[in-house]
Amino acid sequence: MAVRAVRKAGRVAASVTAVALLGAAVTACDSDDDGNDWMGAGKKSPSASASSSDSASGGESPGGPSEGPSSSSSQDSQDSQEIVPEAKVPPVSVERLAKVPTAVKGGVITVGKPGAEHTVKVYEDARCPFCKKFEEGGAQALVGPLVDGDVKVEYTIASFLDRNLGGSGSVNAANALRAAVEAGKFPQFHSAVFVNQPEESDDAFTPAFLLKIADKVGLRDAAFTKAVTGNTYKSWVGTAMDAFTDDGVTGTPTVVVDGEKAASEALYTEAGFRKVLEDAGIS
Repeated sequence: MAVRAVRKAGRVAASVTAVALLGAAVTACDSDDDGNDWMGAGKKSPSASASSSDSASGGESPGGPSEGPSSSSSQDSQDSQEIVPEAKVPPVSVERLAKVPTAVKGGVITVGKPGAEHTVKVYEDARCPFCKKFEEGGAQALVGPLVDGDVKVEYTIASFLDRNLGGSGSVNAANALRAAVEAGKFPQFHSAVFVNQPEESDDAFTPAFLLKIADKVGLRDAAFTKAVTGNTYKSWVGTAMDAFTDDGVTGTPTVVVDGEKAASEALYTEAGFRKVLEDAGIS
């Protein structure tokens, strides 16, 4: 009996340790070619499931051709009934970046002076909750060096979570972020997008919501609105995803400082990431 009890206690302890290690390991959103989300559950949003069914049946219901209003009329009705959540204002600190130059080359958006001595590469997906943690935590340590011209930040905006979870929120957000460059307000809008990030499995980055977010940073000219609603930069979104894949990145956020990948545990607090920057000679 005593031996059996000891063995049982050992198994319980091992199980607890394994669970603890698994929990500690979940510190990023994973790009999984099998279509699973970062927890391996392969979740699908209700809207994505509905879209899949419509596509598979040629726009008809599973039981056969739909009766009553046409599918296009039904879609118009759904669009008119969309409930768009209220948007929140991004941190005041982002306004310090209003005059920092922004440029696009290939699938990368660069914020900062082109000749800055140091380079920070940031790989993100707008639906990734850990990217939100980075933007609200560690990324705040980049504001000062960006304003001072000591560093430039190269953003590669991925959209793999649409594939993993279903929907089009990541693509919609990436398209809007690209449009914000043309409007001259990428840093402000980028911050606002993450402040207003919905639940990861909720495909809520719709054009209507993205425009409401843009309102919070004074971004709503006709060209931007047209780009967001018309998915003007859809091709660029694909180019950005190719850049993400070509760089061999498999999860977000991934942050590389002057060629050295920053440890995940240092990304989520301003003090922690400031220490990474200081170790690289960035202050």
